[in-house]
Amino acid sequence: MAFFDFVSDLDAYVDTPKAALRLNKRHAVLVAPHAREIAGARVLDLGAHDGRWAYAFAGAGAAHVVGIEGRAESAAGLAAYPDPDLRGRIEMRIGDIHAEVDRAVGAGECYDVVAVFGVLYHIMDHMRLFTQLRRLQPKLIIVDGDFLQRPGAVIQLSRERTDKPMNALPQVAGQEEAVKGILSFRAMDVIADCLAFDLAWSDWEALEDRSGVVDYFRQKGARRGSCVLRPRGVQPDRFVSSQCSSQ
Repeated sequence: MAFFDFVSDLDAYVDTPKAALRLNKRHAVLVAPHAREIAGARVLDLGAHDGRWAYAFAGAGAAHVVGIEGRAESAAGLAAYPDPDLRGRIEMRIGDIHAEVDRAVGAGECYDVVAVFGVLYHIMDHMRLFTQLRRLQPKLIIVDGDFLQRPGAVIQLSRERTDKPMNALPQVAGQEEAVKGILSFRAMDVIADCLAFDLAWSDWEALEDRSGVVDYFRQKGARRGSCVLRPRGVQPDRFVSSQCSSQ
């Protein structure tokens, strides 16, 4: 049985019959390869939605997971997840990710692992975000999202409606459309390099059965991609959980 098979029984996913298939394939790339580093770790999950990835990190053995989600109604979905022990290791915070990360930095919090899933193509301040995340002292940042397939280090601006639960939050009160920036793959490389992170892209090409995850194989426009960032010189075999508080 794969980890996310249970979502097929949740009311929130009844209209997305391939949700379990997609989540399980992403789990195999985004979570499973890092199980050793996640076990016992303090994890921060940005744009946590209903806590599905926070739940997956708890399932991989994380000691404590903080999920940041901008919409309280989305975060409430975590209550439907089946394992009370895993839910008990998750703390959901409601608010803008920049404000909440700034608050965590100011409080002296630190995290071993940070997840940035489905977030970067809904925001504008990418460099600011990663600069602040660096101050949380993570040994591993896992990134997943859409990236432009252009050769240069560019950010493409576009708009999206703020009334949809999976879209950007309003940047000013009453805003119906937010401005977002989509990074190119090369732009992500540049941000990581300038902040002294080693970056490695995940090899989705090794996946033979691409059903449910075809967006990772687009030939034009933006393509879904995943990468891991580690502070320069930090190796997985030297991973030691941090001692600072995540509270």
